[in-house]
Order: sequence, then structure tokens, then C-alpha cells
Amino acid sequence: MIYSFNNSGFRDPETGVYNQAYFMEVFHREWFRHLRDKQTLVLLYIHPQLYEHSANPRVRETYTQSIQQGLLRNTDMLARLNSNTFAVGLFNTDDTGTKVVVERIKEQLSNFSNNYMQQHGIGVDSKIAACICQPKKSIKPETLFMTVDNLLLHPENVQAAEQHQDCWIATIH
Repeated sequence: MIYSFNNSGFRDPETGVYNQAYFMEVFHREWFRHLRDKQTLVLLYIHPQLYEHSANPRVRETYTQSIQQGLLRNTDMLARLNSNTFAVGLFNTDDTGTKVVVERIKEQLSNFSNNYMQQHGIGVDSKIAACICQPKKSIKPETLFMTVDNLLLHPENVQAAEQHQDCWIATIH
């Protein structure tokens, strides 16, 4: 048997996207590059509302393929953080570019939900939380992750944190 390196170590075996450890490593490295180059970066969390009967591996794999179709640049990075949350890192982008990418992702996930509804009688709603950040020495990368996570869990706190340029949340039906 020949071993495949395509999914070794840094890929989530269920979905084929990057795993959390690899994503955090790359994001941390990009944070410091963006700090040095004075560029902005974006962290998005995407959370599908998958129910137990629809949470089989094939659904998650197809779901992540839909997200990837909205990511056109090679530098955009998608990873699985836990069973139902995916992270996207958008590097060297601004507010306008972020909105374009999010609209493409929303369109792809809406199509996924419509197709899933036709096949199974129930759609898959999703939430997207995003923060655009200009890295600074006074901010740790973990702060951005905590802000986006808090925004996803508590959308009523949509006020932008002072250390990030813009934070917002969207729901896809």
C-alpha cells in the first residue's frame, strides 16, 4: 500500500481542509508578516447549523467544498476548528475585498442549502462572523480569535472591538 501525503498531518481527515493546528501555525506566521508589512488580514468563522441526522462526513465535505468555491486566491486558507466551526484566513486584504469574498461564500452556501433542501427536505443555515485587523505589537493574535469566537456565540455584541478595524456577523438561510 502506498501512503498518501495529501492528507497527512495537516489536513482534517473528514473534510480534507486544513486542521486547526496547521491553520493556527500559518495564521500566527502570517500575523507577524502582516505586522512587519503593515497589511490587514481577516479572520472569518463559519458555523453551519447541522443537525445530528445531517451531520454525516459527506455533508461536511460538500459544505467545505462550497466554501472553497468562494475562495479564489491561493493565499486564502480554510480550516476546520471543531466539529461544526470552520475558519477562513484572508491575508493582505481590505474591507472591500473581504466583503466580496464573504458575498461569494454566502452565495455558495446558499446554493448548498437549497440543494440540500431539495434532497433532504431541510436546509442548512449558516452563520459567518468576521473581523478585519491591522496587526499591532500591542495586540496578540489570540485576541482576534477570541473576538471572532465571541461574536459568533454572542451576535448581539456586534460592536467592533477597538483593536480591530471592523467586525460583523451574517446569517445565511
